[in-house]
Parts: sequence; structure tokens; C-alpha cells
Amino acid sequence: MKSVLTVVLAGGRGTRLEPLTRDRAKPAVPFGGIYRIIDFTLSNCLNSGLRTILLLTQYKAMSLDRHINLAWNKYFCRELGESIDIIPPQQRVDQQWYQGTADAVYQNIYAIEKSRPDYIVILAGDHIYKMNYANMINFHRETGAELTIGALPVSVEEARGFGVMQIDAQHRIRGFQEKPMCPQTMPGSPDLCLASMGIYVFNAKFLLEELCRDATQLGSSHDFGKNIIPSVIDSRRVYAFPFEDENRKIKPYWRDVGTLDAYYEASMDLISVDPQLNLYDGHWPIRTYQVNSPPPKFVFGSRADQADPRTGLAIDSMVCNGSIISGAQVTRSIIGPDCRIEAYSHIEGSVLFDRVQVGSGARIRNAIIEKDVRIPNDVEIGFDAQLDQQRGLTVSENGLVVIAKGAGIERLGGSTTRVAKSVIRAPFFEKSPMKLQGDATNHN
Repeated sequence: MKSVLTVVLAGGRGTRLEPLTRDRAKPAVPFGGIYRIIDFTLSNCLNSGLRTILLLTQYKAMSLDRHINLAWNKYFCRELGESIDIIPPQQRVDQQWYQGTADAVYQNIYAIEKSRPDYIVILAGDHIYKMNYANMINFHRETGAELTIGALPVSVEEARGFGVMQIDAQHRIRGFQEKPMCPQTMPGSPDLCLASMGIYVFNAKFLLEELCRDATQLGSSHDFGKNIIPSVIDSRRVYAFPFEDENRKIKPYWRDVGTLDAYYEASMDLISVDPQLNLYDGHWPIRTYQVNSPPPKFVFGSRADQADPRTGLAIDSMVCNGSIISGAQVTRSIIGPDCRIEAYSHIEGSVLFDRVQVGSGARIRNAIIEKDVRIPNDVEIGFDAQLDQQRGLTVSENGLVVIAKGAGIERLGGSTTRVAKSVIRAPFFEKSPMKLQGDATNHN
């Protein structure tokens, strides 16, 4: 794999994930307690033997940059020709920000040429899946392809958001439509379409030629799906590689967590009894950075002769290091590192990021809570969508409540400020009982 250069596109805004992307790029959003979204793509690279990586950033990249330096630099040895280099927009060949996926690669053509690769793998840094890219690269070589695209069957409804391909018996692509309104289904499968995963293997010379050609095209979106691929399928050797899932499950697992509801559903996948995405897999480990915290602790329990509601308990949940469940009950939830859940509180179907503090008697349901947020005593969240919206909290189409840093619960609508009874009791870990506070100075 020394002749292969990997380019990871990690500069997306992730606007549909706001407020989780308010302070960070989408690939830097926490996922599964201790991970960031980008850890899955980078773990795939490391497990596949790809050790020369260019990481292209753009929007709100500070948190992502910090995470890469903490978690990933230790896995690469420059003396052995290995590296992971973070490249922000340099305006070396253009005075604009990246105009599309192809333009992002084109604007870094200088760094690519310096590596002198034979093959270039292009990946997105914001998808959740496990895949051995080495198998795809070998397929690319064996077929004599100039471009190979990772392919995954999806439903007709989902296909409207993807590039849709038609292939022959040898997997050569004969047709390609980017996000079609009426996608063409697969032969023999009227409910499925063959979609592009946004994973590409190029012959290096071919890619550089096409990038330079596309850069001169007026009116081009400078995008792989919209411009590069449709322009070459009729004249060049372009193949589709069927997705091979390293989870070793019957149904392949690949998620684009581009919306709040999709992110939440993917998170809830992790806590099922037999999850499609296996994080407890020594065969294909997912790596990340972990703070040096003690193991999680559960304190207070019911006596044998007395049912005590102050019981430290977590069921069907993931609880990360440093967290303390102190006489509280957690059900179907993910509790991030260094959280504190106080007595008589109940958390259900929720995702808590790092250092969240939940006061005594609080009830939280179907919520995502950002880092460093402090929940006062006896607050109820996720039980009244209208009230949550009046508080200034984000409520998704499916009723998911997202509490961003600095959110306040005293804003109940209009110019009149009323305080709910649930927040009049003694404050928890702060002087004012009327705010869900997040320390904006902390890491994103």
C-alpha cells in the first residue's frame, strides 16, 4: 500500500446537524461515547494498511485538528514514510473556499503530486461503517480500472440523496445519475438502487488529468458525483466495488449521520443486544483518544427488604469512564466520559456528551445533551415538545430534543419570563438554577 495516497474530505459544514456542529466540523462530532465520527474512517484506513493520509479540512476545524493531534499522530511514523497531514484551505491555486468535492482535491494538487502515488483513495470523513479498503484497491488493480466506486444497495427513497449507478455483469458502470428524482432500480430488485458510497479509488495520473480538465469548465460544480464521474463513464474504465462489511453481519452497516434524527438512530443502534455495528471487535478495532479517567461507578442500591428509588442503575446502556451514576436510573442511553448523574434522576433513550451534570430528580427522555451542560434539579426534558421549544431548545421532526451549550430553560416564550416549578428548587453545581450552562471555553 506504499504506492497509495489517501485523501479524506473532512471539511463539511454539517448544517443539518446543528446545534451539534455549531462549534465543530461534522467529522469531529462525538459518537458512541468516546469516539468522533471521523474515527471510523481513519480506523478503516489504519486497519487496511493505508498509512499516508491527507486530511482536508475547512469549516470550524479547530476541534477536529485537536482531536487528530491527540488521537492519531501516534499511529504514524514519518521515518517509515507514514503520515497523517491536516491541510486547511491554502488558496494556492484559487482564491475561493472549496467549491465541491473535486475542487477540494484539485486545490491540494500540489500536496498530492509531492507524494507521487500510483493510486489515490478518496474518502468522506463523516460516515459510520467498517470496511477494508485494501480489498477495493486490489479489485481496482485486477480489473484494470481507472476509477472504482464503492457501491451499496439502498431503498428507492434513500437513493434520491445519492449517486445511482447501473452496472453490467462485470461490475463496469454503464450509467450514473447524481441524486435523481426517479432513480433506476437494480435488475431483479425493484425496491433497491445501487448507490455510490462516496468512496473512490483512482489511478493517480487519471485523477490529476480529470481534475485539471474540470477546473477549466465554466458552469461546473467541480464535484465528483455531479461532474467528474458522469463525464468519464462512457469513455474510461469505471467500475463499481460492492461494499464488504467488516462487521461480519448478514446486513451491511453503513450510516450517513447527516441529520439529528439519523445521528440519534445510529447512536441507539449501538446499545441494542446484538448491534449491527460491533464496537467490541478485536478483529477490526475502532481507535480514538481517551482521557485518563477512572472506571465508571454506580453507587447506592436498594435494600433486600425495601424498594429504594435511589438506586444507581444502568440498563441497555453504554457508560464511559469517569462517569458516576449516583442513585439514578439510566435506560437505553449513552453516557459520555466524566458525567455526573445525581440521585432520583431518570435518563431514558438519550445521549450525553462529555462532562454533563444532571441534578437530583431530573427526568430526561429522547435527548442529546452537549458537553459541559448542567441540568438543574427536577427539570423535565423530552416530555413536552412545545415547552422544550419555548425554552429555546432544538426539537427535531421526530421529537428529539437537543440541548446545546449555553441553552437556557427560563425562556418560556414571548417577552414575559416565567420560571417553571421544576427549576425553583435548589440549584445543582451552579449559582443560578435557571440555566442549562455550557462552558464555551472547553474543548468542542
